[in-house]
Amino acid sequence: IRKKSWAAAVLSYFSFWRCIQGKLYILAFWLLIIGMNMTAGWAAVWFTAGLVFITVIVLRIIRGTSIVAPTSGKPPPPVVNGLAFLGLLPRLLTIDLPAKINCLYSKYGSVFTVSPFGLCNVTFLIGPEVQAHFFQGLESEINHGNLLEFLVPMFGQEVGQGVDAATRTEQSRFYLDALKQSKLRRHLESMLQEVEGYFGKWGQEGIVDLKHEFEELLMLISSRCLLGKEVREKMFDEFYKLFRDVENGVNMISVFFPYIPIPANRRRDKARLKLIELLSETVRSRKSSVGAEEDVLQRLIDSKYKDGRSTTETEVTGMIIALIFGGKHTSSLACTWTGASLLTHSKFLAAASQEQKEIMMKYNNKIEYDALLEMNNLHSCIKEALRINPPTTMLVRKALKHFTVRTRQGQEYDIPKGHTLASPIIQNNNMPYIYKNPHLYDPDRFGPARQEDVVGGKFSYTSFGGGRHFCSGDAYAYMQVKVIWSHLLNNFDLKLLSPYPKTDWSKLIPEPKGSMIVSYKRRPLLG
Repeated sequence: IRKKSWAAAVLSYFSFWRCIQGKLYILAFWLLIIGMNMTAGWAAVWFTAGLVFITVIVLRIIRGTSIVAPTSGKPPPPVVNGLAFLGLLPRLLTIDLPAKINCLYSKYGSVFTVSPFGLCNVTFLIGPEVQAHFFQGLESEINHGNLLEFLVPMFGQEVGQGVDAATRTEQSRFYLDALKQSKLRRHLESMLQEVEGYFGKWGQEGIVDLKHEFEELLMLISSRCLLGKEVREKMFDEFYKLFRDVENGVNMISVFFPYIPIPANRRRDKARLKLIELLSETVRSRKSSVGAEEDVLQRLIDSKYKDGRSTTETEVTGMIIALIFGGKHTSSLACTWTGASLLTHSKFLAAASQEQKEIMMKYNNKIEYDALLEMNNLHSCIKEALRINPPTTMLVRKALKHFTVRTRQGQEYDIPKGHTLASPIIQNNNMPYIYKNPHLYDPDRFGPARQEDVVGGKFSYTSFGGGRHFCSGDAYAYMQVKVIWSHLLNNFDLKLLSPYPKTDWSKLIPEPKGSMIVSYKRRPLLG
């Protein structure tokens, strides 16, 4: 008995320290990202230095100084070690995040590892030539690891990062099926009703915060198209309030410690339980009814795993919350940045407006699904806005096996098992050898005469991910934004009163900083 007790104690001891090591590794990674997000100021310097020092000491004690050696015979990437990082720190703290990454890229090339004092090993992959394994590798070779653990208490243990890779893959299939392009036509009428109803409440002229308007409108569209008429007509206000509490659970503290009982996390957990209760009632009602609704919620309810098992109420709730969370942010950012860009570039605003006139004339002043597909100019305007201002700054994965990458210059590097991998979209979407004058807003770069992303090759444009990790909702997002901006361009004269918004890099999901104040004047309705 004593031997078993001692064995259990030893196993518990090592399990405890393995858990702590994992938590500290995640903490180290996100500290690095926060440090890169910070700008000048002694407070930022001391904050970064203090947290790094404390975490280094503890992590060194726990994990020692072991280094994973390359196994392919190829050299590892250049390393930005502690001393090099300190040398660069004064420069890095005076520039924004895109400039920081570009600074490191200019100095170290397209593949390099940031390893401040052995705190963690984050290997950056920059440029389409080194992205193939990142986007196409198998889950058994490369995945998110524990880096997105903070999403589990938001969406639940039954979906996403809370389940094993096989289940997560099947749930991704449910998303793909629910949002496939062939089924989007069914959502158009609902979207149009929400858009026309919302902007129908505007006066003949006025001043609004367009960023705020888009956030509210997109929640209405989501509740209608994703959740269905029951939630939209009977429970929208309650759902919106609860969703905001879940959404606000994403903060710097919850990223490090997603389960500690701080007020934001308690509100998040309480709201999620109420959302499960609210949506479960809708799910049960639908399962017992004869007629089926034509919305995403219904498709998730009807989905079945390969073993024949149906989705549960908690799984459906978790998947729909995750879908709204991702979709709302992407579409809201796309609407806002597209508006800010068009209203500060008269040439492209005029071209987009002219395209609308021609298409509306062809379709008798009605926005039909085929009409949306012909809005190539508007599509390029949205795509360019998301190239410059992607929905997230970088995508991250964990290498479970070592692999080799080859740079544009032909240099090969061995990426060791255990490294965190970062693919910075804000840099990859702005490579000067792919995009001419990448700092300029120029939708024509995606037109038939240039097609810079196509010429640049696979993974030249990754605002919606790529490969196995391509966003299943990209067509739905473009459709929403097109419906909204088509209506605005056809019915209003708009003028941006506030300056072109800066990006708030302090947020985990960067967004336009402050308000976007716009004046509007209604034109005679075309449809």
